[in-house]
Amino acid sequence: MTLNEYQRLAAKTSVYPECRAIEYLVMGLASEAGEVAGVVKKSIRSGQPIKPDRVCDELGDVLWYVAEIASRMNLSLETVMSGNIDKLSARIAGGRIMER
Repeated sequence: MTLNEYQRLAAKTSVYPECRAIEYLVMGLASEAGEVAGVVKKSIRSGQPIKPDRVCDELGDVLWYVAEIASRMNLSLETVMSGNIDKLSARIAGGRIMER
């Protein structure tokens, strides 16, 4: 599945208040990112390894919110992804970050 296919399919499950869509989606994104952090926190507390399946579940929720925000801004996920790599490449070229 491509990112744009995912974005199209995710949109079929979008149910939230139309009048405050962006606010709702941004709060949901922050909440789901917190759930990823919670999985890691619980592994620290318990002394157990981080559970990849739990991280995968929560990252999927993060991706859903990112896809919906991008859709609301008339952006494809592939455009977002490409723009991010271009920005990072410029930072590498400018010596602001190191490439691995």
